[in-house]
Amino acid sequence: MLGTNLKHLLSENDFNKAIKENENVMICCGRMGPMCLPVYDVMENLEEKYDHVKFYDMEFDIPEAHVLRNHEAARGFMGLPFVFYFKNGKAVKASTSIQNKKQVKENLDTYLG
Repeated sequence: MLGTNLKHLLSENDFNKAIKENENVMICCGRMGPMCLPVYDVMENLEEKYDHVKFYDMEFDIPEAHVLRNHEAARGFMGLPFVFYFKNGKAVKASTSIQNKKQVKENLDTYLG
């Protein structure tokens, strides 16, 4: 389990439930590494400001993370973390590698506004 203050997705069922039961979802799939930690920090910081969005993390190396690692929207991704924005159960944006607060806010406002 990742050492963040975000809600953790530990299984494919958790993932399916999160995107089915919530209109707007942001998921960061990664490790506790230098490219992922800043994204987790941004998400934790923005969680209170974006109360219409549910924020989750998922550990990249668990078998259940195949739902994100192999997701069509992640095709060609090479770097961690994999970040997904879901609206009404569908991936509307996905990105890879480190992101700063400005980039995350732009994606939240554009795709989950």
